[in-house]
Amino acid sequence: MTIHFSELHPASVSSPTTADAAAPRPVVLLHGGNVANWMWEPQLPALTDRLAITPHLPGFGARTAEPWPGLPAAADDIAARIRSLAGGDPVDLVGLSLGGVLALHLAARHPDLVASVLTSGAAVERVGGMARATSALQLALWEQRWFWKAQAVAFGLPEDSHEPYVEHGLSVRRETARAMLAEVYAGGVPSGLGAVRARMLLVAGEREPRVMRRSLETLRRTVPHAATRIAPGMHHIWNVEDAAHWNEMLRDWLDGHVHDWLAPAEPRGAGLRD
Repeated sequence: MTIHFSELHPASVSSPTTADAAAPRPVVLLHGGNVANWMWEPQLPALTDRLAITPHLPGFGARTAEPWPGLPAAADDIAARIRSLAGGDPVDLVGLSLGGVLALHLAARHPDLVASVLTSGAAVERVGGMARATSALQLALWEQRWFWKAQAVAFGLPEDSHEPYVEHGLSVRRETARAMLAEVYAGGVPSGLGAVRARMLLVAGEREPRVMRRSLETLRRTVPHAATRIAPGMHHIWNVEDAAHWNEMLRDWLDGHVHDWLAPAEPRGAGLRD
């Protein structure tokens, strides 16, 4: 993996088209807050038939010099970037963690731009308990390499992704992380999300904090047509932890199906740790 990662990944395999079959839509993948767009490198082999766009979010990756603008402004920023790179036609939107929350805001604010939404680990309920305590510790130890290494192990990341994770974490400004985390951890469903009619698949890893399960329940009430699922055995950044299952889920979703490896979301209080 590399922290110097392009935003634009053209299709490398031609898809036959006819008068009745359009070319596959572009897919846009929004990265998490303690990583950058390089986190999507394991997904590119599953997306060779279409344009894949992995934007740099404000304050992260190649944009670490920029301040965090807030979720609504960040959604508008990425919407403008998508229109520039994908021509303004609807895209399939994918997001994990911060990227998942941002995907929901983008869909609510720019529904014309979104054909489908797949998120994992998107918190819309207030984050507290151990996750908030860990965040406070992380901010206190932000410039300590050993702490980032410990986080990589705790998230279940493969060995070859530890160094990019550590290097990027150290590159993000503490004030950027503080502002972003305060906003995300406060929770809140994006205004207008209930009116979005795009297909949605909302996922949480089985080993994520319980707030992710509560968030799935809240989102299911807000968007009743959304499918909500649990990824068995998975931690937070599971697109890297288990790229094979993530890619199977992604391909099935892009083909119009929910992967049967995913488990139904259980009632509150079951299966996830605090």
